[in-house]
Amino acid sequence: MAYKLLALDMDGTLLNSQKKISPKTAAAISELSKRGVYVVVSTGRGVAELADYKDELKFMHYGVTSSGGAVYDFFNKKPVKTHPIAKDIAFEIIDAGISERAMIHILGLTSSVMKDEDIKNVADFQMSVYGEMYNRICTRCNDFKKYIQENPDEIIKINLYHRSPESRQRNFERLKHLNLTFAFAETTALESSPKGISKASGLIELCEFLKIDISETVAVGDAPNDIEVLNAAGIAAVMGNAAPEIKKIADFVTDDNDHDGIVKVIEKYF
Repeated sequence: MAYKLLALDMDGTLLNSQKKISPKTAAAISELSKRGVYVVVSTGRGVAELADYKDELKFMHYGVTSSGGAVYDFFNKKPVKTHPIAKDIAFEIIDAGISERAMIHILGLTSSVMKDEDIKNVADFQMSVYGEMYNRICTRCNDFKKYIQENPDEIIKINLYHRSPESRQRNFERLKHLNLTFAFAETTALESSPKGISKASGLIELCEFLKIDISETVAVGDAPNDIEVLNAAGIAAVMGNAAPEIKKIADFVTDDNDHDGIVKVIEKYF
């Protein structure tokens, strides 16, 4: 099989434990792109949260962002496809976040929106590793409902970061009746996207746009929110740092994200 597309998760996969792309991995994916293979991100991050990697990823034309909520054309700075959350449903998510004193994080098409107080206290939500990034890139907002009201077609994904896993579970029980797709991420995060939207649906949409069969793709990931896209792709490559249950669905388990596991995937399949 001549694979035509490599889809890469970011955190725990493309990024090492210091949230960097190693020079060896950066060189390998750039070279693969020069050979005519589409190298794309398949990430829960929004477009704004990819800015730190613009130099290493300057060759990347397309990406599946916000867990499939947007397929984005980076060269032309416009979406190929978007799936916003309905306003009334977004309001319910905000209410749930407030009820549990969670850190609320709205991903717009190209924006990342949080409360300044939460950014200053990210450690309370087990998110310290992202604190410096949030401080630099986030739009500050104290009235999330007003923001949603003013940007009704731009609310692509809403993350609630809780103070404990138990708090997250309570909010999942509150919200699970809604027409949403949920993902548990990080230590306490509950991610909400429109029903049926996932990294897998985003990759399928991108393949249709590029006229590539899904069987001609290789997906690489490490976390529960990668399971659907790993199952959808032609090849499921799983990082060595992934949990055992993720490795069970792998066609290939590579090295971990601190030892250039992606390079080994490229060497094997491309």
